[in-house]
Amino acid sequence: MIEVWAPDVARVEIEFGAPGESPAREPMARDDRGWWRWEGDPTAYPVLDYAFVLDGESPALPDPRSAWQPHGVDGPSRWFDVAAHQWADATWRGPRDGAGTLGGVVYECHIGTFTDEGTFDAAIARLDYLVDLGVDVVEILPVAAIPGRWGWGYDGVDLYAVHDALGGPLAFQRFVDACHARGLGVCLDVVYNHLGPSGNYLGRFGPYFTQTHTTPWGPAVNLDAPGSDEVRAFIIDNALRWFRDFHVDALRLDAVHALVDEGERHLLAELSDSVAALADSLGRPLDLIAESDLNDTAMVTTTAEGGLGMTAQWADDVHHGLHVALTGETQGYYEDFGGGTRSLPDGGPLDVLAHVLTRGFLHDGRWSTFRGRAWGKPIDVDSLDGRRLVTYLQTHDQVGNRATGDRISATLSPGRQAIGAALYLLGPGTPMVFMGEEFATSAPWQFFTDFTDEAMAEAVRAGRRAEFGAHGWTADEIPDPQSRATRDASVLRWDELSSEPHASLLRWYTDLIALRRSVIGTDTTRFADVTCHVEDDGKTFVMSHRGMTVSADLGRDAVTVSAPGIPDLVFP
Repeated sequence: MIEVWAPDVARVEIEFGAPGESPAREPMARDDRGWWRWEGDPTAYPVLDYAFVLDGESPALPDPRSAWQPHGVDGPSRWFDVAAHQWADATWRGPRDGAGTLGGVVYECHIGTFTDEGTFDAAIARLDYLVDLGVDVVEILPVAAIPGRWGWGYDGVDLYAVHDALGGPLAFQRFVDACHARGLGVCLDVVYNHLGPSGNYLGRFGPYFTQTHTTPWGPAVNLDAPGSDEVRAFIIDNALRWFRDFHVDALRLDAVHALVDEGERHLLAELSDSVAALADSLGRPLDLIAESDLNDTAMVTTTAEGGLGMTAQWADDVHHGLHVALTGETQGYYEDFGGGTRSLPDGGPLDVLAHVLTRGFLHDGRWSTFRGRAWGKPIDVDSLDGRRLVTYLQTHDQVGNRATGDRISATLSPGRQAIGAALYLLGPGTPMVFMGEEFATSAPWQFFTDFTDEAMAEAVRAGRRAEFGAHGWTADEIPDPQSRATRDASVLRWDELSSEPHASLLRWYTDLIALRRSVIGTDTTRFADVTCHVEDDGKTFVMSHRGMTVSADLGRDAVTVSAPGIPDLVFP
């Protein structure tokens, strides 16, 4: 049986057949909730492509819950049997032998630029490298079907599908299985706050969007207006499917502050409880990690206590504090992190850094110059499990949204990057490494797309040039997001691993991760247990946590890490 929700149309037909053949067309039957069903057996066909015809209009449209779009986002869907893969992870209990994602080392990875081939099968060959690095969880940027061959994944339009250029759904199952075989958990980045502009047909099927609220990407997803029950189910079913049918261990939810929901119960709380119930059924931990701009620990407070129930949330303030202290950049949203503002008027960048490393948020109800208002909520550092804040030196956003996609290693000396690594990897948060950071790859990570609609492609080019042109960049300096060369330049350069300074930084990250594992392990952490101070010279920053001491000399770009019972770690 194949079914689709289309409550506002009078007639739905299904077109189906083998690839390359003229499709047959049959009517579908409607129930009283607006679901249309075809009682045929898709497993009776070796390969079955299908699409829906709404009220006799052309063209036929792909399934909103399609698992596979081998003909692109505008073509028919292909039936996928989720039970086709023979899983080998029956004994898998979750990351770190059942401890879950919290406190483990997360590795943010874009499959399309992780290797030259840009596929799941090619990425499997690099998993042993991640094991040697000490990674616990591989976080995969979005895999939903997107227009063209490549992109970041945040313009997905078929949220249930796995992009064909990455290998499709069966390859993703193989990848997750291969990760589990090596003790690696898998976190999948999902986008529920908007869909991409090209190939987005959801609105043709029903009230998936509402004009009541808006987002930076246009009309909001309908979470609280008429018809929202089925839209909410569409999102929750999607999340549960990744856990159940693809065996992923965690989901990272993109920009949850853009999920506007004024209904009786917020979608995130409902999602949290649904995931918790599935975790009990499967007998392994399932985690939800939110990207939230709200600086409010209600996000990671349990639903029983009135919170939204997320396992963890990204902590941009820690990133910003590290970035400003190490690079000296203070433009845009970095302004408050340089100190000497209404946000932290009595300190400089190192004082701000000390604040975020011991309190998690800078904007905890205090003034935000960038937003022009007070922002965030106070954080109880004595009771909050520090692992509930994900901390990092770089992310795909913080690198890729720069004009040329330059990484922090293009600006900093290896010694100064080593300082930043020690401070977040040995802190109380759940640390996340952005792919290639650990060996300071010389490859940038630039913004790239492959829209087949030329008007959309030109709009993306023009928008990128206008955005950075306002900051003094010329059009020739901005990489063309539609050029294959932009994507190719962003592929990790694995041949650098054995050369300097890449090899030394890789050893440094590996040693720090091993130290974190031995000292902190799976234990609960607290920001209140961290102390930081700046020495009288104004250039030496000292952080102490769990008996470990990081002494960073920003005058010489050198750092020493001391811990009881082990020789000091020194860089360079």
